[in-house]
Amino acid sequence: MSLPRPVPAPARRSSRLPRGARRLQLLQAAQEVFVAQGYHAAAMDDIADRAGVSKPVLYQHFPGKRELYVALLEQQVTELTDRVRDAMSGTDDNRTRVNGAVGAYFDFINTEGSAFRLVFESDLRNDDEVRALADRGHHSCVEAIAEVIAADTGVDRERALLLASGMTGLAETSARWWLDRKGTVSRDEAVALMTALSWRGISNFPRLEGGEHAAH
Repeated sequence: MSLPRPVPAPARRSSRLPRGARRLQLLQAAQEVFVAQGYHAAAMDDIADRAGVSKPVLYQHFPGKRELYVALLEQQVTELTDRVRDAMSGTDDNRTRVNGAVGAYFDFINTEGSAFRLVFESDLRNDDEVRALADRGHHSCVEAIAEVIAADTGVDRERALLLASGMTGLAETSARWWLDRKGTVSRDEAVALMTALSWRGISNFPRLEGGEHAAH
């Protein structure tokens, strides 16, 4: 006679963590659930289970699903903005800057967990706060690049912003296209190709004499 199978032990809840560490843990769990299910289909129960905490613990940090989503979106928008700003401030060589800006989008979109979908493909963009937050991130990236374009070429602010918007649009669109096909083109080659395309355009604008930055 076969022996009865043991009943699996219930999943252990996470041990007590400092508040900051717990918040990061909950945001990571929420990212996984929101990316997989979208905002509307996701439930706080799913996020609590993924994090290994009780719902009361989750509600101690975030009063509701929308607040949790907004906090996560803000985290990801800041991540992308910081990547682009670092690319602009890390060197005085403008081709290297272009490469860094393009690479920033590729790396953000290629980050494990696909959090970029919350920024670029949110199913909550009809929410005013969510739309404003995503737009703010986009504008911050554009402005970081436009400042350099304006300083080096002498074009006015509106034209610098338009040029920077074109560059960020190229980087985002090409990175998202590449993501599903990266087995055929490596990340470095893809970034180099899109950098060459961007540089052929932006380098044709004459550098302002006596400008702060070198053109090459």
